[in-house]
Amino acid sequence: MKLNPPLLALAAGAFGIGVTEFAPMGLLPVIASDLGVSIPAAGLLVSAYALGVLIGAPLMTLTTGRVPRRTLLIGLAAIFTLGNLLSAIADGYWMLLGARIITSLNHGAFFGVGSIVAASLVPPERKAGAVAAMFMGLTVATIVGVPLATWAGEHLGWRASFWAIAGLGVVTMTALRFTLPAMPAPASGNVADELRVLARKPVLAALGLTVIGSSAMFTVFTYITPILQTQTHAPLAFVTAMLVVYGVGLTVGNWLGGKFADRSVDRTLIVTLASLSAVLIAFAVLMPFHAPVAVLVFLWGVASFALVPPLQVRVMAAAHDAPNLASSVNIGAFNLGNAIGAALGGAVIAGGLGYPAVSLAGAATSAIGLVMVLWARRGNSRMEGKRLATGTC
Repeated sequence: MKLNPPLLALAAGAFGIGVTEFAPMGLLPVIASDLGVSIPAAGLLVSAYALGVLIGAPLMTLTTGRVPRRTLLIGLAAIFTLGNLLSAIADGYWMLLGARIITSLNHGAFFGVGSIVAASLVPPERKAGAVAAMFMGLTVATIVGVPLATWAGEHLGWRASFWAIAGLGVVTMTALRFTLPAMPAPASGNVADELRVLARKPVLAALGLTVIGSSAMFTVFTYITPILQTQTHAPLAFVTAMLVVYGVGLTVGNWLGGKFADRSVDRTLIVTLASLSAVLIAFAVLMPFHAPVAVLVFLWGVASFALVPPLQVRVMAAAHDAPNLASSVNIGAFNLGNAIGAALGGAVIAGGLGYPAVSLAGAATSAIGLVMVLWARRGNSRMEGKRLATGTC
């Protein structure tokens, strides 16, 4: 795809959001030490952000439908910037927790609205590529932004990371203002219809699977830095390198998940969830060894983000006649899984079960998702059999 400044501006916003969401996971020990709280308590900063996304995604989507698109995106970037500024100047744990919630409110709506805007900027046959270009900012954040934020937090203090992320917000607002064309708000949709779609059993099942799938990922990833420091006895350079490796795995997994989901959503989910469980079990056993850990971290990243395209397709298919709110809520569901995973990992640690048990908890969560897919697939097969039988009578 040719260089497209508006898409780059949207990708910059996605990059900033990705860094602000994931960076605290690499800063947990530093934040916990500076604020005098435990690692599990610091992990709640991740959960608070995720819960804010869960609430903010539908709230912003339903209340900003009449705001011009460029204005809305700039406003959402302003919320992002304000939240990170408050994080940088937070004088205690509770202020930082509140700032994280404020920051999160923009997340779901920015990705939801941004995807629609990105698709409108290119010819119809390039819409998928435009949306992918925007979301590439998120995967690049895991490869470049998060390791840099972790390094800055260790050497300059965790507040420096949030100051830098706030700077990204200012860059995003400026880029959006000068590259995006003025776009009127779309014709008002039927809010009641959008809400009714969410009550359908297939939609709820698809959203539930998103929660489970992301929980499996974040049960372990939230605590990746203390795991590598205490179990692998890794220096900071190795921890940073593993964050980069994980980000590369996410990018590869995102591509593979999209490619194979075009062939079969269910088969992709089955293979990916089974692989994720196997990788996390192996990770629990091989934590003390540097070389196996490096390989497993990459494979873990691949399996984690290979889930994203089929999960998104599953939700959109289930809510095909009113997909806007469902798509936004699915982002919230992903972050609810983030919160549940972080809380589950924290509970395992607080219970004195050790870091290997955190990985096993993630594997068990992935296995639950696998059972859900197999059960739904079996139910669909039965329904299809009944329809065929009825048609032959």
